[in-house]
Amino acid sequence: MDINEFPPGVIEHLGWYVYRLIDPRDGSTFYVGKGKGNRVFAHMRGEVAAVDDDELLSNKLKQLREIRLAGLEVIHVIHRHGIADEKTAYEVEAALIDAYPGLTNIMNGAGSNEYGAAHIKELIATYQPETIVFQHKALMISVNRSSKDVDLYDAVRFSWRVSVERARKAEVILATVKGIVRGVYVADEWLKSTRENFPEISSWDEDEEFEATQNSRFGFRGKVAPPAIA
Repeated sequence: MDINEFPPGVIEHLGWYVYRLIDPRDGSTFYVGKGKGNRVFAHMRGEVAAVDDDELLSNKLKQLREIRLAGLEVIHVIHRHGIADEKTAYEVEAALIDAYPGLTNIMNGAGSNEYGAAHIKELIATYQPETIVFQHKALMISVNRSSKDVDLYDAVRFSWRVSVERARKAEVILATVKGIVRGVYVADEWLKSTRENFPEISSWDEDEEFEATQNSRFGFRGKVAPPAIA
């Protein structure tokens, strides 16, 4: 199965990383680069920013095309991930560029067992969240947008257009971001979304039109679910 990007939940564990592109025709490393997010995939597809379009990179993109014309796919290895910042990633990248082709042991160095060389599939297998099977009645609430502005508990508890009868039957509330469960809560009570019930919500005072949007919305008061449930 071709992998064209990292699944949700994987990228956040990678930080900055340094990667190698390997020519499958002879096993040689022909490019060392740094990046974050899905940079390694964009590079493999030749989708690189114009600012990177120097003569050296142009030669590497030419080699990418030659590999594809041969009916093969580039082998890619994330040489080191979990790097704190771009400056450090640059230093790791520079060291590898200086080392090739003489580098023979890619697993040396502090932290290499945890953050050292790994195939993309290995990183996905390590970091991709597992499927959760709950033994309790659960209400799943997506907080993709609101979780960026407030903490997770406030994002999930207020305020939603829900069937309050069904919501009250839920034993746990799951806060999800891009389909990944980020928090599990137990609701003590569900209340109408009013200033009286949730006076601590800052939006009442920050947005003059906010109150008018709260008709038929509810929120809950609760707590983080105990480990036995979560």
